[in-house]
Amino acid sequence: MRPEPVFEAPWHAQLFALTVHLNEAGHFAWSDWAERFGATLKRHGLEKELNGGDDYFMAWLATLETLLTETGAAEATALRDMRAAWEAAYLRTPHGAPVTLD
Repeated sequence: MRPEPVFEAPWHAQLFALTVHLNEAGHFAWSDWAERFGATLKRHGLEKELNGGDDYFMAWLATLETLLTETGAAEATALRDMRAAWEAAYLRTPHGAPVTLD
């Protein structure tokens, strides 16, 4: 029997790996990350149950984006533009094909 995947979707794994990489590269302390993520989960959890799927990782992404903008590691406008570019790429990509940016 094959083990169940650790992550529900590839983007969950990619987001997790990116966060770990940014931490290991010294962009933020893990304790700061954990405190912020806990606060985000608490805020999001008051409105809906988080199950480790998309809701959980949308909270993860929101925390990472906020942390990066508040520390000056990324500009909010650049993050917003990148998110829009990925969304547009996703919407124009045929089902099953890899999503890429032009």
